[in-house]
Amino acid sequence: MKLDRYDLKILEILSRDGRITKSKLAEAINLSVSPCWERVRRLEKAGVIEGYGARLNTDVLVKRTPVWVQIELKAHNAESFARFEALVHDTPEVTECVAVGGGVDYLVKFEATTIDTYQRLIDEWLVSDVGIERYFTYIVTKTVKRPSASISIDDLAT
Repeated sequence: MKLDRYDLKILEILSRDGRITKSKLAEAINLSVSPCWERVRRLEKAGVIEGYGARLNTDVLVKRTPVWVQIELKAHNAESFARFEALVHDTPEVTECVAVGGGVDYLVKFEATTIDTYQRLIDEWLVSDVGIERYFTYIVTKTVKRPSASISIDDLAT
């Protein structure tokens, strides 16, 4: 799908403010409301815009302790990776997991109600047949920056 400067600007604005009104969005990109909103619908239909949502401050709702864990598996084959990734998907306390290159295989973020809860979870993982060789735990003491879905037009133009 070819995106022009209007499409790119729409995406930049909506990534920062998904609740912007049709008229304010149109004004921000210097188009009238109908053509602007047709572009938004086209971007939605093409799957470029997957949906809209709210960023929740979960700390206000439930106090959780974030813990990052580096994990290295014993075996490095498709079956081992699939088994580990299935366990990750089946563990609700895991909020993020990425496979990485380098000295470890995965970085996993747990959000547990207590450190004891996290420790029980990792102990269960270690005695399971998932094949963890070693792990290193990092307890988060302060969140410096939270992930954001906002993008800039410069990111989109490249």
